Amino acid sequence: MAEDKDKNKNKGNYSANNIQALEGLEAVRMRPGMYIGSTDAKGLHHLVWEVIDNSIDEHLAGHCDTITTIIHKDNSITVRDNGRGIPTGMHEKLQKSALEVVMTVLHAGGKFDKDTYKVSGGLHGVGVSCVNALSGYLKAEVHREGKIYTQTYSEGIPTSKVEQVGTTEDRGTIISFKPDATIFESLEYRFETLENRFKELSFLNKGLTLTLEDERVQEEGKNKKKTFHSEGGLKEFVKYIDSARTPILDEPIHVTGKEENVEVEVAMQYNTSYSENIYSFVNNISTKEGGTHVSGFRRAVNRVFAKYGEDNGFFSKLKFKIAGEDFREGLTAIVSVKVPEPQFKGQTKGELGNSEVTGIVSRAVGDVITYFLEENKALAKRIMEKVILAATARHAARKAREMVQRKNVMTGGGLPGKLSDCSSKDPAESEIFLVEGDSAGGTAKQGRDRHFQAILPLRGKILNVEKAMEHKIYEKEEIKNMFTALGVSIEEKDGQRILNTEKLRYDKIVIMCDADVDGSHISTLILTFFFRYMKELVENGNIYIAAPPLYQVKKGKQSKYAWNDEERLAIMEEFGGKDDTSIKIQRYKGLGEMNADQLWETTMNPEFRTLHQISITDALEADHVFSMLMGDEVPPRRAFIEENAKYANIDI
Repeated sequence: MAEDKDKNKNKGNYSANNIQALEGLEAVRMRPGMYIGSTDAKGLHHLVWEVIDNSIDEHLAGHCDTITTIIHKDNSITVRDNGRGIPTGMHEKLQKSALEVVMTVLHAGGKFDKDTYKVSGGLHGVGVSCVNALSGYLKAEVHREGKIYTQTYSEGIPTSKVEQVGTTEDRGTIISFKPDATIFESLEYRFETLENRFKELSFLNKGLTLTLEDERVQEEGKNKKKTFHSEGGLKEFVKYIDSARTPILDEPIHVTGKEENVEVEVAMQYNTSYSENIYSFVNNISTKEGGTHVSGFRRAVNRVFAKYGEDNGFFSKLKFKIAGEDFREGLTAIVSVKVPEPQFKGQTKGELGNSEVTGIVSRAVGDVITYFLEENKALAKRIMEKVILAATARHAARKAREMVQRKNVMTGGGLPGKLSDCSSKDPAESEIFLVEGDSAGGTAKQGRDRHFQAILPLRGKILNVEKAMEHKIYEKEEIKNMFTALGVSIEEKDGQRILNTEKLRYDKIVIMCDADVDGSHISTLILTFFFRYMKELVENGNIYIAAPPLYQVKKGKQSKYAWNDEERLAIMEEFGGKDDTSIKIQRYKGLGEMNADQLWETTMNPEFRTLHQISITDALEADHVFSMLMGDEVPPRRAFIEENAKYANIDI
C-alpha cells in the first residue's frame, strides 16, 4: 500500500515527476522523414505544428486560452502560450531538469502521464524534441511559479544549462527556433499555410485565441497579423466551408456526446451541391484517410435516414435501391473526436484505428439525427427529396459511365480522334498536354517531342462540374475524351466512388492554357474537374500546370521571354531602358500566336520549362476555394477576388 500511495502522491499535478522518458534522439537527424514526414516545405511547416500541438494540449487540459506565433524576418519561429509552463524541476530518474528532458529526449513528455493530459494531439511524444533536433538554434523560455527559466540548444544538444533569469507574473512557454538549413530544402515559411491551420484550430477549439504575426511583411506600417477565435466551434466551421454553397437547413445539425471517455462532436449541413465533403479530426489532428470515427458517422447517417425514408414511404416509387452515398450527396460535415488513447496508422496519423469509436460515434450521431427528423418534418422532407434526386442521378451516372467504358472496350481502346499520342508506351516517361483550343493544339503538336509527349486539344471551356450532376458530365465530349485518353475509370466500392488508375497512360498530366484571364478560367475549370472526379491523380502528384510566357522582348538580335510585367520591365531596362524605341514587345494573347519552336523552347522542353505541380496541402481549404470560385454564390467569390486581386493575372 505504501508503494501505491507513493505513485499517487502527485496525482493531478504537473511536475518534473510527470515527465516520463522512453528513449534518446539519435535517429532524428539521420532520418528526419520518419518523424516529420519529409524535409520539404511540408516537413518545414510540420515543425510548427509539433510546437503548437503542445500548446493545444494545454488548452485541452483547461490551462491555456491564448497562443501567439511569430514568423521572424530570418524565417525563425516563436510560439508563445499562456499554459502552465514546462516543468523545470529535477527529473528523479535522469537527474536533469525536466525541461531539458522534454527538449532533448525522444518520447518524453507529460502526455504519457494520464493525470497530466487526458487527451493529447501529438501522442507519440516526439514533437518538440524532434523540432529541437532539426533546428540549428532553439531557445526554450518557461514562465512558471513566478520565475523565468531558459535553456538554449543547437541540433538538439544543450548549449547552456537551465537557468533562472528573472521573475514574472505571467505563465506559459515560449519556444523560438530556426530550422537547420542542412536538413531542409527551403527555410521559407508560407503565411497562408500557417493561416489555414490556425483558422482550423480555432474552430476545433472554441474559446481559444490564436494570433499569427509575420515580421517579413508590412501592412499599413505594421507587421502583417491575423487573429483567429471561434465561439461557435464546429457549427461555425461548417458554415465557413459551405459559405459559397446554398444551404438546405437553417442551421447545421450539431452533435455532442461522451461515452467511455471518448468525446464526440459533429456538425453537419445539407446544401444544394452534388458532392460529399466529410472532414475528420482526432484530438485536433486531421485524419485525411478517415478511420473508425468516420465509419461510425456514415453508419449513423445511412441507418437513420434509410429507416426514416422507409417508414414514411419516401422510397416506395423508386425502381432501384437507395445506396449509402445517396444520403451523403450535398452533405458537408466535420467529425471531431477526443480519444484518450488513439491508435493511428503511422506517425502521420492519417487514419484512426480504435474499433470502439465506431459504435460510440454512430450512437451519438444517430440519436441526434433521429430527434432532428422527428422535430423538423418540413426540413426532413427536403432532405429526402434531395436523397431521391441523388439516387436517380447516381443510377443515371452509372449507366453513363458504363456506356463510355463499354464503348472504349468495343473500339479497342477508344482513344479520342483528336489525341496526338506519343510513341512511348511506358507511362513513367510519358506526359500528356491538355491544350486550350485546336489552334494551340496544332502548334503544340508541331513543337512537341513525339516520343514521350501527347497532345489533347480541348475545345473551349469545359463543363463547370461544380454545378452539374455527375451523369451530365459524361454527355460532354471533352470530358469523355479526358477519361478515355488517360485510361482511368470511376468505380464503386463499399458505397464509395473511387478512381481506378491501374491503366493510367501518362505520369504527367499538364494543363496548358493561354497566359490570360480566359486561360486562367479554363485552367480552373479543368482543375475543378480533377479535384472533384479524379482527386487521386491530384493527391498522387500527376497534375501540373504549364507556364507559357506572356511577352517576348526583342532588341536587334537580342531576345528574352517574360512571364509577367515585372520581368518585362526588367528586361527592357537591361536592353536599354523603357524609352528605347528599338525595343519591340510581343504580347502572347494565346498559345496559337507562338511558333512551334517558341512553344517548345519556353513551355514544353523539360530542360528549360517551368511546370507547377498541383498538390493538396489542405483539402478542406481547397474544397472551400473551389466551391467559392465555381459555385453559385457571387458575394464570397467577389470578396475572394478583391482580397487576392494583387496576386491575380488581370487582363485589361
